[in-house]
Amino acid sequence: MMPAHETYDVIVIGAGAGGMTAAAVAAAEGLHVLVIEKTAFVGGTTAWSGGMVWIPANARMKEAGLADSITDAVRYLSSTVPEPANAGLRAAFLARGPEAVAYLEANTEVRLQPVKAYPDFYPERLGATPGGRVLEPVAFDGTRLGAHFARLRAPLPEFTLFGGMMVNRLDIRHLRRIGKSLRSTLRAARLVSEYALQRLRWPRGTTLHLGNALAARLYASLLARQVEILFSADVEDLSVQGDRVSGVVIRHGSRDRSIAARRGVVLATGGFSHDAALRKRFFPPAAGFVSATSTAGTGDGLRLAMTASAALNTEATSPAYWVPASLFRRDDGSRGVFPHTVTDRAKPGVIAVNAAGRRFVNEALSYHEFVLAMLRDGNGEPDRPFYLICDRQFLWSYGLGRIKPFARGTRRYIASGELIEAPDIAQLAAKIGIKPSVLSATIASYNSGAKEGRDPEFGRGSTIYQRHLGDISHKPNPCVASIHHAPFFAMRIYPADLGTAIGMKVDAQARVLRADGTPIAGLYACGNDMGSIMNGNYPGPGITLGPALTFGYIAGRHLAEGSVVTATRAAKLSL
Repeated sequence: MMPAHETYDVIVIGAGAGGMTAAAVAAAEGLHVLVIEKTAFVGGTTAWSGGMVWIPANARMKEAGLADSITDAVRYLSSTVPEPANAGLRAAFLARGPEAVAYLEANTEVRLQPVKAYPDFYPERLGATPGGRVLEPVAFDGTRLGAHFARLRAPLPEFTLFGGMMVNRLDIRHLRRIGKSLRSTLRAARLVSEYALQRLRWPRGTTLHLGNALAARLYASLLARQVEILFSADVEDLSVQGDRVSGVVIRHGSRDRSIAARRGVVLATGGFSHDAALRKRFFPPAAGFVSATSTAGTGDGLRLAMTASAALNTEATSPAYWVPASLFRRDDGSRGVFPHTVTDRAKPGVIAVNAAGRRFVNEALSYHEFVLAMLRDGNGEPDRPFYLICDRQFLWSYGLGRIKPFARGTRRYIASGELIEAPDIAQLAAKIGIKPSVLSATIASYNSGAKEGRDPEFGRGSTIYQRHLGDISHKPNPCVASIHHAPFFAMRIYPADLGTAIGMKVDAQARVLRADGTPIAGLYACGNDMGSIMNGNYPGPGITLGPALTFGYIAGRHLAEGSVVTATRAAKLSL
């Protein structure tokens, strides 16, 4: 279906979190908005993510009695993002992030709540907080989308239960305590019953959590404002009149069509994670070609912007945000990428080893820091192997990768080569091409400290962030336990990206800049199309979505400056 009009006030390219935020804000300000999405679904990588939004000094954490200030946030970022580049954008983010959250909650379907116990990644640094800077979306009832629910990108199947049931962070604990706690058992029974009823009418569970809930809430906001969304369409070029971007040229099916934008165009296409040429240009060789992002992120926004003389911000300390990932084949033959973010690495009883069979990192560090260690250890080799090593007890209690806890059958994972099993450490080492004596010595060295809950080599479990990701019921160290229950297992992991950090240079109004620092009239960027305001550093959970929502909001408000705000801005939204 082609767009209904030849001219809109605003055209947004990309329906991820940043793009939908810009569209929702512009529409709430009374502008006529068109969203163009190259795939058949809204949500992008956001719909697969944990949905965490990092916004220091937000009102929700204050309401929860959690202390924070912009001054503390500045102190924290000064040590975790020490480079001077983009200091002005970080200042704009800190100043306007809380404003963006308040606006979205007042004018859209977005509802966020503080995660009270989720520390910043570097809790020992000045200005860090133990929780509250991270906001998560409130659960959303997908049935409110009606027939449009089919247009919401589904979560990764590996992060659902029973073929489509989503659970939130707190309910995971209940599911792990089935049979051990009456309260948890009853809670689990209720969740499964509700899911069973939902599946009578819908192809998957409709109680949405995490990034899927955030994407759904933004989508609901667009539907409530009657924002037009064009699916499965490619933007071929930007239209330029004089020195101003005035619209786009699209290809939809076999037809080309020009659509004008009175106010401007917002680029939010998701970065370039799946563009081989740009990865080769900007990524270190050891990074390889594994990405945990939506395959739609192929650099479209960057290429469009560069035709309009946009400048790229290439000063990032790291060209991407990283996560270790394991690879597998789904039953339908598609390749799966499982991001090892928080479910297994920090739990007691697993270690990571390099190609030589030695530990190379504190496994409980942030996923970004973990991969930086992989890249350092890889020494430029693009296919250097790394493995997670555990025993039978760990696999049963915590799972590994996409293998969930309490899984009774592991044969299919072993048969496919995703999981390697052996009756002892020496045979496991031989199977993965490591010298048996080295891996045996590595396990013995780790176990000698683990018996007392210590990790002398790397200090695992030494910060509140690491302990938060461990198992609080395991004493004395929630991150450390011996590996000695045969059989033993290995799973190969790869450096993967969670999104690109190199993008377009923008100003504090989200306007795309030329090389001389002047803004390109009518052209805006947010999300991963915009260069990282953190310069490729990763201070805390949600530092991609926090800036995406904030600068999407900034773009939408700036595009609306001087417009007549319609009465619908203050109206209560409903579907």
